[in-house]
Amino acid sequence: MDRVPITREGYGRIREELDRLKRVDRVQIIRDIQIARAHGDIGENAEYHAAREKQGWIEAKIRDLETKLASSDILDVSTGPKAKVCFGARLRVEDLESGEEKVYRIVGPAEADIDQGLISVTSPLARAMMNKEVGDEVVFQAPRGTKEYEVLEIFD
Repeated sequence: MDRVPITREGYGRIREELDRLKRVDRVQIIRDIQIARAHGDIGENAEYHAAREKQGWIEAKIRDLETKLASSDILDVSTGPKAKVCFGARLRVEDLESGEEKVYRIVGPAEADIDQGLISVTSPLARAMMNKEVGDEVVFQAPRGTKEYEVLEIFD
């Protein structure tokens, strides 16, 4: 099994979600199934079938999170100013085409969430940004064509 990097915060978030799924959601869905089963014929019981489907989703999510945690290596990210973009760094960039500024953090694949500004270290954007300094231009191939950013700031 290949080991993948993860930040301590990302590991903690995944661990919390896994604990919630096991301790709260799993217990609740078992109760929901028992209640639906008590309503009679399960062959035509929509509540029962919906609860079983949700149970399947919860169990699949638990297995997925357990696999992510088992294959993760926590990389402690040093605090303080950074001279170059590296794993765990937060950075502010400017899209040179639109002038829009964005803040990203480079994280492991298991914790990536573009809506939260968390980009995977394996993504084309993160790979293009690695080892860049403030003032450097970053050119990379995005799904909609070539994009250019300028690194404005690197911080924790």
